Amino acid sequence: MKNDPLSPMLFEMRLEEIHRTDPGLRYEMTNREFVDLFPVKYKNGTALKPEHPVKASVDRDVYLKVLVAFKQCFN
Repeated sequence: MKNDPLSPMLFEMRLEEIHRTDPGLRYEMTNREFVDLFPVKYKNGTALKPEHPVKASVDRDVYLKVLVAFKQCFN
C-alpha cells in the first residue's frame, strides 16, 4: 500500500509493543526514545526499511522484530 496515512501510526504502535514486551529495553531507554530510533523515511512515495540504529544498542532479535513490524505495516 502506498501512502496509507495509518501505516506510520500502526508502525509506531507496534514499536511501542516491542518495547513494552522486551524485558531489557525497558531499563535501557524510554518508550519514546525507542520509537525515535526508527523514523519512517520515504523515497518516491514508498517507505524505506528502517536501518539498524548506530547510536543505541539494539540487539539483533529486537531489530528483526522491528523489521517484521515494518513489513506488516507497510506491505
